[in-house]
Amino acid sequence: MINPNRPTSPHLQIYKPQLTSILSISHRITGVILSLTSIMIPLALVIISLGPEYHTYLVEFFSNFFVKLLLVGAIFTLIYHLCNGIRHLFWDYGYGLSLEKSYMSGYLVILISLITTLSSVIIIFRN
Repeated sequence: MINPNRPTSPHLQIYKPQLTSILSISHRITGVILSLTSIMIPLALVIISLGPEYHTYLVEFFSNFFVKLLLVGAIFTLIYHLCNGIRHLFWDYGYGLSLEKSYMSGYLVILISLITTLSSVIIIFRN
């Protein structure tokens, strides 16, 4: 029997979001997104192997503006997940665990992800 007068544990509405928790949650989300989008690689290879006319269709598909935006999102997801994974590897070895260093590395992960994504946007949308 549950006592209705008993206090409940603090929930997500009470806690203030911290950079470390937001980056940890987004690391898990980007891992799921990468798993789902990884099917595009073998699918593209199969389409290319069907012949030159299918290759042309694939090039036209990836030339679409919306598809390019999805690719930019996938690039950001990949770079962010990679950089944050490296950050977690350093934590596993005991480096950068102080509050100051964890925030600095978190901002560095975001900065590197954004710079790499913006440079890829310039390359993708240049053509």
